[in-house]
Amino acid sequence: MAGVRRLLRIGALVGSLLICLLPHLLWRIMRRPSPWPRRFLALAARSVGAKVRMAGPPHAGDMFLLANHVSWIDILALGGATGAAFVSHDGVARWPVIGWLAAQNNTLFVARERRGALSGQLDALRAAILGHQPVALFPEGTTSDGSGLLPFKPALLAVLLPPPRAVMIQPVHIDYGADTAAIAWHGDEPAGANAIRILGRKGPLVVTLRFLAPFDPATCPDRKIIAAMARERIAQSIATHQNPSACAPPPV
Repeated sequence: MAGVRRLLRIGALVGSLLICLLPHLLWRIMRRPSPWPRRFLALAARSVGAKVRMAGPPHAGDMFLLANHVSWIDILALGGATGAAFVSHDGVARWPVIGWLAAQNNTLFVARERRGALSGQLDALRAAILGHQPVALFPEGTTSDGSGLLPFKPALLAVLLPPPRAVMIQPVHIDYGADTAAIAWHGDEPAGANAIRILGRKGPLVVTLRFLAPFDPATCPDRKIIAAMARERIAQSIATHQNPSACAPPPV
C-alpha cells in the first residue's frame, strides 16, 4: 500500500500545482503580488498528508521567523500558514522544478561556502524585509532529528542590527509530536530516499506550529544575542512538549 499512497500523494501535489500555477502567472503578468505561492504551499502540505495546526498567534505586523528544522515539510507547513519567504542555500535553486517553485515564493538563495558573499546576501535580505513579506530562516542551517536543537548560525541575523524597518522576531517551534523521529530528515539520508519514505507513510501527520513570544531585535546588542534568545525559547518549547509530564503539577 505504500506505493499506492505515494502515487496518490504525488498526484495530489501535481494537482495542487496545476490549480495554482495559471492564476499565479496571471498575477505576475499584471505585476501584482501573488497570493498563489502561499496557497500552493498550504495545498501541498495537505497533499503529503500533513494536518497543520497553529498554537499561539503569529505576530500581526512585519515579522522575521526563526524556526527549528526537521523536514522539508516544515517549508510547506510554515509557508502555507504565514506566507513567509524562506532563506535557503543556493543549491536548491538548481533543483529541477523545486528551484523554480522556490523562486516563485521569493526565496532568498544564499551561498554558504563562498567567502565574501555575506555582504551581498545581507543586502538582499534587507530588500526582502522592506517588501513586507514575512521572512523565515532556519538558523540551524540544516535539519536535525527534532529531539533538540543544533547550534544556531547567527551570520545572517546581522541584517537586523539595526533592522531596515520595524520588525519583530518570532521564534517558531515546528512540532511533529510523536511522529518527530519518523519524520526527521537525517543528514545521511538522500533527498530522494527521504521523499519516497515520507510520501509512502501511513496515516495523517499532525504538524503544530507553535508561535512563541516575539521580541524586538532593536533591544539586542548583537546578532549572537538574537540567536541565543530565539534558540532558548524554541528549546524550552521542545522540552515542554516532548516531556509534558515534567511541567505537570505533582499529584495531590
